[in-house]
Amino acid sequence: MSLMDLIARADERGLTASGLACLDRCVPLLGGDDEILRPLWGNLTDASDATAWGGLLEQVRGKLDTAGPDGGEDGDEAVVLARRMLGAAPAERTAAEVRVWADACSVASLQIHRLLDPADDPAPLDSRRAGRTQDMPPLVAAELRRQVTVLELLAGHGAAGLRRALDVSTEGRRVLRAVVSRRARVRG
Repeated sequence: MSLMDLIARADERGLTASGLACLDRCVPLLGGDDEILRPLWGNLTDASDATAWGGLLEQVRGKLDTAGPDGGEDGDEAVVLARRMLGAAPAERTAAEVRVWADACSVASLQIHRLLDPADDPAPLDSRRAGRTQDMPPLVAAELRRQVTVLELLAGHGAAGLRRALDVSTEGRRVLRAVVSRRARVRG
């Protein structure tokens, strides 16, 4: 099943986890530590606590909102996209709102990985999300696999899949942190 199909079929928790996982993997671009989004992940474990989401989200935004509205002094497009993901996160965890956010996060995260991958990828992102993965650059291919895996885990295991989804996201964050670090050394 394609990523687009998985997003279309996901429930509110799966969609929220999908968007949050994309954002989590891109936290190194925002200067956040590995625990910055932990309260939001924790909020997903208790479906009855969806009302606390907005307050937790504002706390996270306050901690990460140090680079201004454009996400960085040098206008780095990857940073701008990551900041937009955070800014677009809905204050209420409703299926309609998180569906739009999860879809936008999916595209933004794939674009970020495309920008950071030294290999060229001329294919449109929508074709990648629809399942056409031939000749994908490795960083983009890995991000696409992670997005699919997160949605499959939540669809197949519900709240019990959150821990494994977080593990998938943590692995991706470490990869992106290494890419960002390498890029900074080269620019530096």
